[in-house]
Amino acid sequence: MRIIGRPKLEVFWKIHRDANQQLLAWLDDAEKSDWNSGLELSERYSNVRIIPPNRAVFNIRGNRYRLVVMINYSLKSVSIRFIGTHAQYDRINVETI
Repeated sequence: MRIIGRPKLEVFWKIHRDANQQLLAWLDDAEKSDWNSGLELSERYSNVRIIPPNRAVFNIRGNRYRLVVMINYSLKSVSIRFIGTHAQYDRINVETI
């Protein structure tokens, strides 16, 4: 998958260093992946929440942080929409961010 918005993650993990390794691992895995559906994604990640039609929410660092992405399965692209604390996540609309 092609990742759009990687700089958002880099800025975030410079501030929240405890998220660095898990976000780097997620990026590496996502770039090597070829997801075709939310079902495939949920089979790979037990902690993902699929928001139809094209969003996914990942728990990072034991649910301390949340990563929201928009996935275009046909174009094989993942757009980083949000990365933040659980409290910040509670204040957004995951369907429109």
